[in-house]
Amino acid sequence: MEHLGNERNVLRILLQRLLLGIGLLLTSSPVLSAELPRTFQATQSQPDVPYLQEVGRQVSHREPLTAIAVHQGEVWAASGRGALRLRAHGLVPDSLKHPVQRLIVTAGKLWAITPAGLQRHDDSGWKSISSAAVTDVVSFRDEVLASIGNQLWRVRDDQLELLSTNRARFRITHLVPHNETLYVHGPGRLAPYAFGAFGGVDAYTWPADLNWDWGTLPSSNTRDALSLGPALYLATDRGLGVLRGMSLTQLRGEQGLPFEDTLCLTAGFTNDLWIGTTRGAIRHVNGAFHYFAGQGWLPGERVNAIAVNGRSVILATDRGLGIIDYEPYTLAKKAAYYERHLEEWGQKRLGFVHKLEWDAPTKEFVREVSDNDGGYSGNFLAAQCYRYAVTKDPEARREATNTFPALRWLEAMTGIPGFPARSVWAKGERGHQAGHGSGNYAAEWHDTADGKFEWKGDTSSDELCSLFYSFSLFLELVAQGDEIAQVKTHLARVATHLIEHKWQLVDLDGKPTRWGRWDPDYFLTDEGKYDRGLQAVELLSFIKTAEVLTGEPKFAAAYRELVGLGYPGYTLRARNTFPPDSVLHFLDELAFWSYWNLLRYEQDPELRALYRRGYERSYEVVRVEQNAWFNFLYGALTGHDCEPVHAVENLRGWPLDLRVWSYQNSHRADLRTPSGYVALKGGTKTFPPRETEPLRLDHWLMQADGGAGGNDVVEPSGWLLAYWLGRYHGFIAAPTVTDPALLTVERTSQRELGAKPYVGPGRPKGF
Repeated sequence: MEHLGNERNVLRILLQRLLLGIGLLLTSSPVLSAELPRTFQATQSQPDVPYLQEVGRQVSHREPLTAIAVHQGEVWAASGRGALRLRAHGLVPDSLKHPVQRLIVTAGKLWAITPAGLQRHDDSGWKSISSAAVTDVVSFRDEVLASIGNQLWRVRDDQLELLSTNRARFRITHLVPHNETLYVHGPGRLAPYAFGAFGGVDAYTWPADLNWDWGTLPSSNTRDALSLGPALYLATDRGLGVLRGMSLTQLRGEQGLPFEDTLCLTAGFTNDLWIGTTRGAIRHVNGAFHYFAGQGWLPGERVNAIAVNGRSVILATDRGLGIIDYEPYTLAKKAAYYERHLEEWGQKRLGFVHKLEWDAPTKEFVREVSDNDGGYSGNFLAAQCYRYAVTKDPEARREATNTFPALRWLEAMTGIPGFPARSVWAKGERGHQAGHGSGNYAAEWHDTADGKFEWKGDTSSDELCSLFYSFSLFLELVAQGDEIAQVKTHLARVATHLIEHKWQLVDLDGKPTRWGRWDPDYFLTDEGKYDRGLQAVELLSFIKTAEVLTGEPKFAAAYRELVGLGYPGYTLRARNTFPPDSVLHFLDELAFWSYWNLLRYEQDPELRALYRRGYERSYEVVRVEQNAWFNFLYGALTGHDCEPVHAVENLRGWPLDLRVWSYQNSHRADLRTPSGYVALKGGTKTFPPRETEPLRLDHWLMQADGGAGGNDVVEPSGWLLAYWLGRYHGFIAAPTVTDPALLTVERTSQRELGAKPYVGPGRPKGF
């Protein structure tokens, strides 16, 4: 019996250890279902190789600049008052006081074409070479040639000497050495100069002064000509003519040229072509066009001349210089830059991240405390979760564990279980407090219990969608110890609030908020019928997440109730597209936040099939936008091709300057939807962020015109989330370079413009 008793003691101890192990497993495991959340890894990663990142700066000038050149590393410009030199503090006048039409660097010298004739600069200053009306100067076969009228001259002993008595059949405006031949260009004309004669003859010995047998110029109004590689380009008011051999083709909007009214041409620094137009500049590189226009890049629209200095491109406009420097970057370095930007520009406060707004009275940027600080900060939390999962960087965990309690605090401060505030304002703090609510209603601000803060009510679905998305990621990738129970308890309270209030988010007044309704009665209204597809995705996702993460029977019962009410069927139309001009583009972010958990946690094959159909429909609507977050999310959830090449280009195209400058694209000639895509929400073309603005994930990438005149500074949480999501799921590879200059940044640009540090009260104890 004693032996049997010992066996029972051993069994009891083993059972206790087993139960303890199960208990530890349940408290440390983020998911209580039989299966882990469904996600996919990329089969092939896009390499994070160094690329050239544009960094813009401007030098204003009170008069139009007519010419630009770089000579011996020095930048020269010119206007109607003479030559100018670029110095650290701006453009300063030089000794040449004649109006300058063109600046040219050839044969190691700087030349100026003026109404008073041809001038040359050397160590002793400017020297007059000729008083004649010279139109161009070029070095060809060890000689410096000049054009006057329809004849050619050579420079000999600091003066001009007639090269040939022969005359071209037109007025020469440009001399273009191309493929070992000298070509002369005039309005609508291009002819070779060979054996002392201009042009040639055709098969019937008739004079032929056009240098092509096939093709037609887009316009006879030609402004410039340039030889680049095997092609000779002609700038016209209707696009470019491109001559290769004897074949002339056109490069216009149909071929992707953003704007056709071209003025000048310059060879770039890496076999790229720069095109100046009456409305901005265009870079043509590797078959793609990059359009630089608007306040973010240029002080004036009209680009009269372009010069290249190393990896810097200088654009002479009617209001000064636009300078675009190209710096080697990796996406990893860009992520480090944006992390530093958040710090140096003062975009963090109390665990939240903020957009900045210009405050006119104080003439400084201040933080905006907005309608959706909880929602936008949720993206920052999600980004830090992925960052920590990829790198195990303690700083990423510190950021995540700082934002996580801040978002929990939003619910605690309201005093309503399960009801989070939109945002929080410290009384007397420096900044802009949102003065409006949803649908142009007045803002609802309430005092916290301690009287130190105000919290914004009338909470919408935005906060809940972001909350469930970011908290589930925090639980899976970061949470430790007590944080695990905090996530589950918090989400359970929010889900319980919805159940107890019959699928509504109920505010202090006992009434549902303007955008906090998911109930069947709302779905019977006209507005509800339009909203119910998305609303069903949201609510099903909330309750399914609570069921899976907590294992509580009440959430399983609530989910079955929603299924019985037909909510899964509504999800087939989570995205409405008609009428296109009334589509709210931020709804896509809400849907994709919600689909993330719904498709990962749902196990029933019939329900998954329904949800998947709605998700595929929603993704097809946004696929044309080539938003990296939408794409990577889709690839991670489905395992399908998510066009990672386009997604990476989207991330590279973000400007480092996060100020929202005004922009216009509706005048462009390339407004066409690419083959293989459908623009279901209106618009025609996706614009890279470099051509519009840095954006939040609720922004529409096909918006042609917009911006804020540089008065807003966007927080880069959306970019960071897309990048680290791509890294975590293998769509973007880790950089292989080890040079710190390609991986880190010492400081951000113009950080002195940022908001002053927050100096108000801190979060309450426990948060």
